[in-house]
Amino acid sequence: MIPPAESLLKYNNPVLVGRNDVKSPKERPLRVGPQQSAITGPVPPPPKAKSAASPGNKHQTEEILNAILPPREWMEGNQLWVQQVSSTPCTRMDVIRLEEQLDLKLQQRQARETGLCPVRRELYSQCFDELIRQVTINCAERGLLLLRVRDEIRNTIVTYQTLYESSVSFGMRKALQAEEGTFDMEQSISDLEKEKQELKKQVNEQKAKCEAIEKRENEKRQVEEKKHTEEMMFLKRTNQQLKAQLEGIIVLKQ
Repeated sequence: MIPPAESLLKYNNPVLVGRNDVKSPKERPLRVGPQQSAITGPVPPPPKAKSAASPGNKHQTEEILNAILPPREWMEGNQLWVQQVSSTPCTRMDVIRLEEQLDLKLQQRQARETGLCPVRRELYSQCFDELIRQVTINCAERGLLLLRVRDEIRNTIVTYQTLYESSVSFGMRKALQAEEGTFDMEQSISDLEKEKQELKKQVNEQKAKCEAIEKRENEKRQVEEKKHTEEMMFLKRTNQQLKAQLEGIIVLKQ
């Protein structure tokens, strides 16, 4: 396993622990994952202010720190390494150095200044854990209260993240439905356009047939009118000839 990366949270030097070594719960706290809530059982009572420098109270402070900020464990080869949170009290220079390290890491890891940024969130979470460590050493009650605030913030962020993911999924489903509806609509429009072109073609064919029939009927009517006129002229001439012959016969008889 790869050793954990450098963190803003201050740790002691790593300690080599044999794989077959069995330590008491007081000497080796229960391992807790980074995303799991730190306190899994009752936290030891904070040390009294009057005897804060005594070894027993220092041990209690270390137990509280290990409970709210669990040690890091990793395997390197066949060896187990454990690194506990430092119980050394902080000074004003430590706080200033922490701020400088935070700004430096934000710049080195190119964290975004606005919007959602996992890198910025991780670094600020480490910084807040370091502040909890510093406060817990001086006053365990304030440290535990800050721990509650941190856990509440994390739960709120997880809730918002779940809500965001569900809203993104809902938006994607709606977008896919809209795309499917758009495809169906475009297909329907295409079919209607084809039907329209087919109907236009049929209308043009019927118009051409009507024009052809009308032209043929006009020609036929003109031919019949011409024939009728010729027949009338022929009958008129015949009538005149017969009338002239009849008049000549009458004159000869007289």
